[in-house]
Amino acid sequence: MTWFLYLIECADGSLYTGIATDVDARYAKHVSGKGARYTRARKPIALLASFELADRSSALRAEYRVKQLSPADKRALAAGTRTLASVLPDSGSEGSEHEADGLAQP
Repeated sequence: MTWFLYLIECADGSLYTGIATDVDARYAKHVSGKGARYTRARKPIALLASFELADRSSALRAEYRVKQLSPADKRALAAGTRTLASVLPDSGSEGSEHEADGLAQP
């Protein structure tokens, strides 16, 4: 089953990183206040990017690595000026990126 890593910008300017099999449904949960505690408190304002990964294990590893990045590096990842492969220890084997209109799509 395909999993996705996604980045959300919150009202306070912070970035939330998560994983899901259906990014649109998960983002809707965050927006409705039924997502993570972090986004309930900080109100999501935009889905910045999503990245397709092969499986849950790969998504969890990628999520861990992205959460270690500085906010500036996370924004570079979302903007496409940095690749997900550059963040992962074994470049290129974790998954692929899909971008359209500045937002990576499944």
